[in-house]
Amino acid sequence: MSEMFGFDAYSPKEIAKRVDSIGVAKTQLSLLSTLLLGILAGVFIGLGALYFILIKSDASLDFAASQVLGGFAFSLGLILVIVAGAELFTGNNLIAMAWADNKITTGGLLKNWVVVCCANFIGAAGLAVLVFYSGHIHMNDGAIADQYIKVAASKTTMPFWQAFFRGVLCNILVCMAVWMALAGRSVFDKVVAVIFPISAFVAAGFEHSIANMYFIPLAMLIKASGHMGADIDAIGWMGLLNNLVPVILGNLMGGSVLVGFVYYMIYLRPKPE
Repeated sequence: MSEMFGFDAYSPKEIAKRVDSIGVAKTQLSLLSTLLLGILAGVFIGLGALYFILIKSDASLDFAASQVLGGFAFSLGLILVIVAGAELFTGNNLIAMAWADNKITTGGLLKNWVVVCCANFIGAAGLAVLVFYSGHIHMNDGAIADQYIKVAASKTTMPFWQAFFRGVLCNILVCMAVWMALAGRSVFDKVVAVIFPISAFVAAGFEHSIANMYFIPLAMLIKASGHMGADIDAIGWMGLLNNLVPVILGNLMGGSVLVGFVYYMIYLRPKPE
């Protein structure tokens, strides 16, 4: 009965070993496979962000309800990444465990992060273009477009250190979601493991670099179409850069150091003789 419902989860120590071996496998993927899987992950996270905006654009919901329900909707992105298979920069920050364990080189680690991050941007921004030209933003009497502008404006005007620390907190939760999903043996296990950490970071307003690669470019397209709104001047290439630099650095700190390195020290570091 327990196997039917997936209660035979891997232990934390077993998860650490799985993360270690998966990190090695990820750095050994071909460039083309890494690039294509990274593009898919950008699209998947963008779809989760799209679902989130649908909830947030409903003015009948109070703040807490819209944040929590929006967080549950956004979970679609990481569920697709984990179940369907894709390479996500924020989740791949856990590869730092294999690096700390001397299983991969510094060059291999950095190459994976750079290629996957760039591929995620292509996927997320590419989806933004498709969504813009689909006319989706005109739903709910234009409230969808208004919400994209509001979200992007808040992100592009956020102070550096606030964006950094929100990035740290975000990727602690994202990497814990990935970590717990690796404990599961069934799709159901993985979905449940993902939903609560992801919905928590979204509800709390933390910053996910790949989601922002969808939100801000789509807002830039909406702005270019003649949309007006508060703080719209900050929405542009410089605003995108001002957000992504601290958020990517924060995501790296949260995922690779505060999750990956901590678990390495607990389960994988060489024990003194």
